[in-house]
Amino acid sequence: MFRILLVSSMALTLAACSSNAADSPVSPAKTAVSAAGSAATHTKPIPGKAAASAKTVTAMSTDQVKDEAGFKLYAAKLQQEAAQRGYPKPLLDQVFASLSFHPRAVVADKGQPEFVETLDTYLPKRVSKQRIDMARQMYQQHRAELARVEKKYGVPARFIVSLWGLESAFGRITGNFSVPSALATMAYDGRREDFFKTEFFLALDILSEGHIELAQMKGSWAGAMGHTQFMPSSFMKYAQDGDGDGHKDIWTNRSDAFASIANYLKIEGWQPGLTWGRQVQLPKNFDYSLVIPTGSKDRAQWLQWWQKSERSLAAWQKLGVRTADGKTLPKRAVNAALVMPDNKDGRAYLAYHNYQTLMHWNRSYYFVSSVGYLADLIDNG
Repeated sequence: MFRILLVSSMALTLAACSSNAADSPVSPAKTAVSAAGSAATHTKPIPGKAAASAKTVTAMSTDQVKDEAGFKLYAAKLQQEAAQRGYPKPLLDQVFASLSFHPRAVVADKGQPEFVETLDTYLPKRVSKQRIDMARQMYQQHRAELARVEKKYGVPARFIVSLWGLESAFGRITGNFSVPSALATMAYDGRREDFFKTEFFLALDILSEGHIELAQMKGSWAGAMGHTQFMPSSFMKYAQDGDGDGHKDIWTNRSDAFASIANYLKIEGWQPGLTWGRQVQLPKNFDYSLVIPTGSKDRAQWLQWWQKSERSLAAWQKLGVRTADGKTLPKRAVNAALVMPDNKDGRAYLAYHNYQTLMHWNRSYYFVSSVGYLADLIDNG
């Protein structure tokens, strides 16, 4: 596939909340929502109240008009189910009194304006000079704190800053939708009802545990939250109390956000001492069957394709693969798979194990390329 679909800026804050986004070159902002119905790998339901079946409330007909009146009826049924699940009445009174219907979220979910793009045009905009300069500044400004996080979790600080910058512009763009309202709206929309209902009840769990006040629980139109743009299920699995104050606050607490990003990568298999990958040159008459195909149906299939492509650096060297500037590959006992986001028309990358971890965060070649590219530029700054 030669092209990438890039969605409107309305969805940009949702960039990496879903690891189940398509590996074919589709923008991470769009795939985070499109994958929601399959409960992406890092948003699996967590055992407990919110892990119960989300099918009690009757789904609205897909051809029924979605409006404020219908939302109120849906919310009333949702409140009944929440009460049956045992949530405290004061919490439910507060949350359900605050719920509002967000028709813009329904419009955004059903079809954003799209235009085509390639990795060569995507990267300069996603990783602009302004973002590079800001990333380097943040890396230096918070170096002592980042060093402590890096030591504890084994994840390089430059990747923490890169993800922070790409997800929320270093905490400056985190979304201004009430998360419970956004999730209830998306559930009412019906296209991904089970997924968004599960996320809604997990949001109630977060509130009941006291990590954030309802008024501060803001996020994207699809419920991705804070500096890290975690969905509630991601929060429950990966969020950390970075400063030891007893709360996991990814909305306003930078220390918690840093620790949560690092913890995510550690849990999903980050290997210390190894980078993400490198851009390479391929020889003439190269056997492109060695490249991981694009368009896998899920992560399991993508990992199977990875295994078929994976070889040692020495083996790739024998096949004529060279670094981007034409030099020999490093002489290290490291395996790598070959990735080409735009197939034969674009760049080639040797991807190391940590590339798999980044693809768990968001299964998009374009997103992972931007994370690695920015992290490398931070390191070289």
